[in-house]
Amino acid sequence: MRKVTIIGSGNIGLALAKGLVKSNEYHANNITLTRRTLQSLQEEKELGFDVSANNQEAIAGAEVIVLAILPQQIRKVMEEIHPALSSGQIVVSVASGVSCAHIKEVLGLDTIVVRAMPNTAIAIGQSMTCIATDTATSEEVAVVERLFETVGSVVVIKEDLMTSATALCACGIAFFLRSIRAASQGGVEIGFHAHDALKMAIQTAKGAADLLLQTNSHPESEIDKVTSPKGCTIAGLNEMEHNGFSSAFIKGIKFSAKQAGGLYND
Repeated sequence: MRKVTIIGSGNIGLALAKGLVKSNEYHANNITLTRRTLQSLQEEKELGFDVSANNQEAIAGAEVIVLAILPQQIRKVMEEIHPALSSGQIVVSVASGVSCAHIKEVLGLDTIVVRAMPNTAIAIGQSMTCIATDTATSEEVAVVERLFETVGSVVVIKEDLMTSATALCACGIAFFLRSIRAASQGGVEIGFHAHDALKMAIQTAKGAADLLLQTNSHPESEIDKVTSPKGCTIAGLNEMEHNGFSSAFIKGIKFSAKQAGGLYND
């Protein structure tokens, strides 16, 4: 069975590791997790994962090395593992704004690099992960695709769209969460208790998303089904639009994309 090493076992790294085991694609003892202090990986060690505080030792024999670290930390980690990197190992980076070219500047031009951008729904196996590369083969990309399919959906995109993917999917989950919070606050204002309003808003948002996923329809076609002439739905939608709802959402995504592009250099 293939070996995977995940460097920087924070929320994303741990969720990926547990997703791989849950899918039965990997056994825990085929996955190495690293962190500077092993005390924080005690629970994972008890679950059978191999744990290490030595990144160079941890990548030995791994088919895939996942760099699940912040963009501000990635250069230091890459410089650390560079001497121990072997030919044929696939390096997967989840660091925002760090291009394949940036990674190869440190690890070498012949390094196989694939970038991945999951979101925090990875924790429940519902991530939307975008992956991209510069020169990795379709077979090598497929290996990474299968990794992230264990924790949600995957789309392969061009590398120049990865910053945009960060804004739409990784940052985007916060935007949708904020819209659910706003809906629940509206529910309180029209008479519901806070816990009931939040539950109703969450389920309504989930139903809307599942409706689109399962019917493969466009949002506007589903909106048309619930907007009748002179009705309350179209009145509410138009009031939101008059106050810039769609415009604000679009501007937020664009601004996040702009910020994400500069994280590696900050």
